[in-house]
Amino acid sequence: MTELHELTALGMAAAVRAGETSPTELVRHHLARIEALDAGIGAFLTVTPERALTAAAEAERRLAAGDPAPLLGVPTAIKDLNLTAGVRTTFGSAAMADHVPDVDDHVVTALAAAGTISLGKTSTPEFGFPCYTDNDLVGPTRCPWDTTRLAGGSSGGAAAAVALGMLPFAQGSDGGGSIRIPAGINGLVGIKPARGRVSSAPLGAEITGLGVQGPLARTVRDAAAVLDAMAGPVVGDPSWAPPPAESFLAAADRPVGRLRIGRHRTSLVPGAELAPEVATAFDDATELLAGLGHEVVDLPAAPLADEVLAAFEDVWSLTGATLPVTEDQVHLLRPLTRYLRERGLALSARRAMEALTTLRVFSRRFVQATDAVDVLLAPICTDVPRPVGFFDTQDGRPVDGAEDFERQKRYAAFPALFNVTGQPAVSVPLHWTPDGLPVGTMLVGRPADEATLVALAAQLEQARPWAHRHPPGW
Repeated sequence: MTELHELTALGMAAAVRAGETSPTELVRHHLARIEALDAGIGAFLTVTPERALTAAAEAERRLAAGDPAPLLGVPTAIKDLNLTAGVRTTFGSAAMADHVPDVDDHVVTALAAAGTISLGKTSTPEFGFPCYTDNDLVGPTRCPWDTTRLAGGSSGGAAAAVALGMLPFAQGSDGGGSIRIPAGINGLVGIKPARGRVSSAPLGAEITGLGVQGPLARTVRDAAAVLDAMAGPVVGDPSWAPPPAESFLAAADRPVGRLRIGRHRTSLVPGAELAPEVATAFDDATELLAGLGHEVVDLPAAPLADEVLAAFEDVWSLTGATLPVTEDQVHLLRPLTRYLRERGLALSARRAMEALTTLRVFSRRFVQATDAVDVLLAPICTDVPRPVGFFDTQDGRPVDGAEDFERQKRYAAFPALFNVTGQPAVSVPLHWTPDGLPVGTMLVGRPADEATLVALAAQLEQARPWAHRHPPGW
């Protein structure tokens, strides 16, 4: 007999519609898995069983009333960088440990409208800055495939929870790779939508234009269906992606055709070399795509690479300059956060504006330079999942924030480029190392063309299925 957590998100929704299970049964099953499994993983910062069971009862009333919500009764969770009214939102920081918002982010409202039920808040590193998930509230989030290693970040809690079947899918956010990195590390599909595809209302100012909201799931169809639920503008948004010609779920179910795919293997980060297993995964993905009939070509290095890396670092640190912490709370921040905050506060207005302008000019030139291809193929990280403590300790002692940042740059050397350009990108789990560690591969689309990425990812999933792969403890 299939256990409930073995169903896909769409399978759970269908089972609810068919009367084969109920929202309450799904919620209780997944809460039990969180209670049994999370102590060794650290995927959650807050679990909300009472609210979830109340929402399950409401979902059953909606079902009886004929509500057509596409994901009615399906459990999920919200990343703890996103505001949730009445549920503490810590941003992964001890300085915000008791913060309880009085408003929901739009993506939270949209997922609830689609019928999903949040079981709590998934763990994130402090204010989402690192490419790994560790904080002073619950400690590191570990990769379920090898719990001596980090789950990636900043949506590491979301990814670990989905990989181990504590959730069928989870919401994440991505300002420099924060969906794609943990998806690749944990053997999942992760979609970073195009800029303007998912609203950051009501408070997200999107001054830098880097951050977006998106799904992490075990299958392409689930990820596509969740993106359908999230997508759409809100009046007042600073940017909009044009509405797609079809639903993203429909894109997952149609042939993709023959595409021209450009191999993008040169990072903006000097000295970022691919480890052998990552190089093998990249070449293997190339062969798979060519074998499916696509034309695969090599691309030249990105234009303005030196200038854009420095500008990105300045813009990234700008967010640190506006953290919602008082001076008497600064001592509660972790070394990396303090470093980025100090760096951001030290920027002049002129330098900040020059950095933002450099990113805009680069984005235009990069998109123009790669316009001859339909999709880009790129690595995500330069190495396999890193051990706990790899980034922020040396010989058992903490390193300073600047060194932590440099280590992250060399490891997560590819994803942030596409936050700069605003292009959509998908992580797909095509490769596992001989010792059983996932290595994700990134597909990048034309501006606002998530549909082609979803169709191509679905083709790859059909050619090389991965949903049957599960970590120990599943």
